[in-house]
Amino acid sequence: MNPTNVPVCWLTKNAMLNNSISVSSCPNHLFLPIHMDDNLAMDQIGGYIPNAAWNGFELKWNANSGSCEACLQSGGQCGHEPRSNKFFCFCSDESKCPFPGSTPYKVILTKSKIALIASFSAVGIGIIILLVFSLRKRCSSKDEDPQQKKKPDVEAFLKIHGTVGLQRHTYSDLKKITNSFRDKLGEGGFGIVYKGKVPNTERLVAVKMLKKSKGNAEDFINEVASIGKTNHINIVSLLGFCYEGRHQALVYDFMPNGSLEKNLYGKNSHHTLTWEELFQIAVGTARGLEYLHRGCNTRILHFDIKPHNILLDENLCPKISDFGLAKLCPQKESLISISEARGTVGYIAPEVFLRSFGGVSYKSDVYSYGMLVLEMVGCRRKNDVEGIECNSEQYFPQWIYQKLELGEEALDDQVMLSSDEKDIQKKMILVSLCCVKTNPSSRPEMSQVVDMLEGTVESLQISRISSLAPTSSYAGSLRSQSQTSSYSFSMTPTL
Repeated sequence: MNPTNVPVCWLTKNAMLNNSISVSSCPNHLFLPIHMDDNLAMDQIGGYIPNAAWNGFELKWNANSGSCEACLQSGGQCGHEPRSNKFFCFCSDESKCPFPGSTPYKVILTKSKIALIASFSAVGIGIIILLVFSLRKRCSSKDEDPQQKKKPDVEAFLKIHGTVGLQRHTYSDLKKITNSFRDKLGEGGFGIVYKGKVPNTERLVAVKMLKKSKGNAEDFINEVASIGKTNHINIVSLLGFCYEGRHQALVYDFMPNGSLEKNLYGKNSHHTLTWEELFQIAVGTARGLEYLHRGCNTRILHFDIKPHNILLDENLCPKISDFGLAKLCPQKESLISISEARGTVGYIAPEVFLRSFGGVSYKSDVYSYGMLVLEMVGCRRKNDVEGIECNSEQYFPQWIYQKLELGEEALDDQVMLSSDEKDIQKKMILVSLCCVKTNPSSRPEMSQVVDMLEGTVESLQISRISSLAPTSSYAGSLRSQSQTSSYSFSMTPTL
């Protein structure tokens, strides 16, 4: 900087504060704050500054580009205060002034930040609201009553299948009927059964709360319609149902004597079934199955005939119940297709899980019925293998047939039976052996089973059904199957 060519203005701090000289009087100017020593007299400054400008000096400048730019735009000049280490804006109309652009500049910056933050916040809140709404809609759709979504279709379906007379209950109704589900009667694979009473009446009912539906609403209604239209003394009466979102239930008549299983194994200790009562239960169950197979427009295959699913009313009349595994098929179709084995171990027909034995049909129910009657005779469980050799070459039907073939009139010599009781026992055994043949086509239809039970024992001489004797091939196949699954049937009986 050449002082001879460039006018230099120098201002002391006192001069600036006293406004003795205006910055505007200098066409070119540079502000350099200096530290004034107490020993430095004011008159010495006049020679100090020109000499410094002439000889040159080092200038350390810490610029605040944003503030300085705002200061320049306001018509001022940028400056710095060493003591406070703060930025100052030297204005054209004042010796020294606060940074005029600082406040509006900061306000503008704050507003833009606020606008940006508000925009992002609004977008974020909108996304959260949409997610919450979507989740609530999805959850509500799971609990939504299909009857409300497809009410006309369901009503039309029920009318077509003749079940309009069934009482449709709400879940609230079921809570009142069962007194909030306090009296539990039993539990199975498909649900829990509770005892209840119809309000304002003395009628007792059994409410079966299903754990989950096998399919969609149409599948459930289809099952309700098929059972609801049945009307037979040996089929449990369906009084109503509930299909309300995830709450699904069937309401049946209450059976005071419980299941056949409880009566066979001493769970109802107040009464022991006689041979005559056992025989009538076998006949009634056979009639109920005959009705399911032939008495309806649509054939109903039960697939789970066992003592647990045979209920007894106050007169010990048997009622087939629990149609959770039932399958519907037209009368003209002799074979059906199933995706997986269904039933209870000890009662499943061989063709249900091993297709090499034949096709699945209503004859599969016939096999289960035969095993049921054999269990009634022996009063033992087919799946209770405790203390029994499962690798035996014999299984119960084959063993019991050999006992009869050898002429043994009673299966247990320690039990004294009357002549009529022996005839009943032999008749039940012979009929059941016909039902458990390995080949499905060799088994009788349930109408033939009823005829055999109602006939005389002489018409069922063992010589006439010797060709139907059980073979050991089934037991061998079952042992092979039990190595890879839970099915294990072969055993040596201990009566």
